[in-house]
Amino acid sequence: MTFDRRTFLSAAGCALTAAALPSTAAAQGVISLPDDLVANDHATVTAVATAQPVVAMTFDDGPHPSLTPQLLDMLAARNIKATFYLIGNRVAQFPAITRRIAAEGHEIGNHSWSHPFLNGRSDLSVIREIDATTEAIFDVTGRPPVTFRPPYGAFTNAQRRMLHAHRRLPTILWSVDPQDWRRPGSGVIASRIVSHSRPGAIILTHDIHSGTIAAMPATLDGLTGRGLRFVTVSQMLGWPLWQSRHFRRVAAS
Repeated sequence: MTFDRRTFLSAAGCALTAAALPSTAAAQGVISLPDDLVANDHATVTAVATAQPVVAMTFDDGPHPSLTPQLLDMLAARNIKATFYLIGNRVAQFPAITRRIAAEGHEIGNHSWSHPFLNGRSDLSVIREIDATTEAIFDVTGRPPVTFRPPYGAFTNAQRRMLHAHRRLPTILWSVDPQDWRRPGSGVIASRIVSHSRPGAIILTHDIHSGTIAAMPATLDGLTGRGLRFVTVSQMLGWPLWQSRHFRRVAAS
């Protein structure tokens, strides 16, 4: 579903219902997100209707020990900021790369702990996957993710509403999918992204495939050549930069 930017920021909050969930965060406490983060929010975002010539590049499934640093070099050379949806167990495995992503001004989102199909899992199992990843990202970067992307996009409407109600995380999907995971070749990946992107697009890619990384110079330069600028998901939603947010840990209830 695509939301008009003004409606997205000002509409009355959705009426979300879900059974109360017990706290599953680590014993040292849970992350308290600021109230303004979710005021008048919606549970699912695929794209944002905007007159501004902006797109959000997103990269899933990392960090990868060699490909993600290559990608970061390409982004830095072009002064482009992106959003990385990281897998929790890979954050724990590659904390230095995770810190670099955050230090260079990119946003980090939650992509679950172990990349399972979540649509068949219980609410409690879903929350445990997401809480573990939030804790890992917070421990490495000092701030938790503020959006969630489900592996494979496999997340029911009821699960999206449940997550939004209990963890205040909107589910971020996408409007441009080059299907880079099928490894069609770097030229095909770049062509699909450049030709199908529109203002407000959220572009799905995966920085664990060498073909995707090889496609990025033509992709990034091609989108720039079309007059499009790059923003993070938070910027697309009209929220403050992820790095500018201040979070605190509070005791689990």
